[in-house]
Amino acid sequence: MNRYPFIVVEGLDGTGKTTLRKGLFRLFEGLYGVTPLAVLTTNFLDASAAEDLVDGKYQPSSGNRDRYLAALAADKHATATRLIGPSLPGRPVIADRWLLSELAFFAVKHGVPPKDTYPGLTESLEIVPDLTLVLDITAEVAMDRAAARSGDATRPDWDVLGIQARVREIYRTVTEAPAAFPALGPVVRINAAQDRATVLHTAWRALDERGLMPDRIHPGEK
Repeated sequence: MNRYPFIVVEGLDGTGKTTLRKGLFRLFEGLYGVTPLAVLTTNFLDASAAEDLVDGKYQPSSGNRDRYLAALAADKHATATRLIGPSLPGRPVIADRWLLSELAFFAVKHGVPPKDTYPGLTESLEIVPDLTLVLDITAEVAMDRAAARSGDATRPDWDVLGIQARVREIYRTVTEAPAAFPALGPVVRINAAQDRATVLHTAWRALDERGLMPDRIHPGEK
């Protein structure tokens, strides 16, 4: 590999995505002297898609479903071509959510199965994650953890046990069918009920096993 890795962290709210992302960020920066780029699932880099992104996420309906999917695809394409791709020669990229969360959202809020959402969401994406880390924990524990955090708004139509349990099940079914969803890249599910150090170690080991560590990448070589 002649570039740094593109890493995605997925999971329910409260599973520790932010903690893991920050841990990976600090390890890359502290051990290897390279500062990663952190991106969020929706980056609003395609200004023309912003209105449809907000409308489809917060007021999902059959009337805005197709526009929302097109807006998401446009935003993913813009993020990949304007942020992720140009960054990889010089630094790792760590995304807090990417494709898996969008597939789950469409299944739960727009009633579209992942296999039907996937083609439209990924048809213009040329960059595939080198690793997708899925933090897995029961919906009950995830919600308890999320509720304990300060400053987070609760969404009554999303942050409820039944919805989160469905999201977790969709994560499971999608990641168990990798051939049907190749744009996720290699997927590793991590038991997020473990302590933070163990979760970070498991993620770091997954990177190492796939040759994604800086001492194996040598991005400056031709």
